[in-house]
Amino acid sequence: MRILNKKARDSDCPKGLHYKYKTMNPFLNLAHICPSTRALGPGNRFAVWVQGCPFNCKGCIATEWIPFKKAQAVEVSDLAQAIISRGDVDGITLSGGEPMMQAGRLALLLRLVREQRPELNVIVFSGFTLKQLVWDEAKELIGHCDLLIDGQYVAHLNDGNGLRGSSNQQFHFLTDMLLPFREEITRIRSEIEIHLLDDGVLMAGIPSPNFNW
Repeated sequence: MRILNKKARDSDCPKGLHYKYKTMNPFLNLAHICPSTRALGPGNRFAVWVQGCPFNCKGCIATEWIPFKKAQAVEVSDLAQAIISRGDVDGITLSGGEPMMQAGRLALLLRLVREQRPELNVIVFSGFTLKQLVWDEAKELIGHCDLLIDGQYVAHLNDGNGLRGSSNQQFHFLTDMLLPFREEITRIRSEIEIHLLDDGVLMAGIPSPNFNW
């Protein structure tokens, strides 16, 4: 996968709910990727975190991914090929930041991946509720999603249960691909993972209450 050495251009950073990338070679503005994690859904997953979030949830563990700033510009087709080439992954998890702020490009990513790897399931985390996802790009992304976990994080509602940060967040099984894992997803919270990087560490997963990072 080719990650540009330069930061993302200003035009690559989403500016609003109805932002749409219109060039022939769209780029995603990413906070991070993790090609292999078991902390964000069933099986081995390719995780993608986008940069930028319109919410400012108290207790957010990834505050550096909230600002709409230039991060890593990754061409959609390059990221798709990186996922396709990982024969050991069972699914994709999209988080952030807020995936819906780059919904059109993420929808394109999933379409490209599923043209060659239709067996991969997709989980998307969003601070928006399903009822709020009414603009075209969001609907397009949801159309490629098997499980949506929606709602903003509320720290005092973090009960340590399931693949969600707080109990107000809802699980929407949009297809039957992940229904065999329903009990695991809704009731069991995986251990967090710490990945050592060249320039620091990456935490993958959903922390339990009172976790200190």
